[in-house]
Amino acid sequence: MPVVIARLHPAPGQTQKVLDVYREFAPLVHREPGCALFALHTDGEGVFVVEHWLTSEDFRAHVAGANLRRIRNALEPLVAAPSEIWPVESVPLGDPDKGVIR
Repeated sequence: MPVVIARLHPAPGQTQKVLDVYREFAPLVHREPGCALFALHTDGEGVFVVEHWLTSEDFRAHVAGANLRRIRNALEPLVAAPSEIWPVESVPLGDPDKGVIR
């Protein structure tokens, strides 16, 4: 079950616009097959996306799909540097309901 963490680097003064792009497209991504989590976070400068897909095939379909292409096109003029993307594996620990992204 793939978990992906991405960090975006908005250009100065563009963080809210980056968040707005995701606000527009998140409902579409949420409806994609296999999307268990597509959540946005910010520290006021960077924007972080945490995704969880039920299968690797679902994630690959998302990466190849129209929604992600449209998001990338909308973000292109708003970011200062390429995104950092980390596909990671969960390491379950402690309480099974709190120690892993489901």
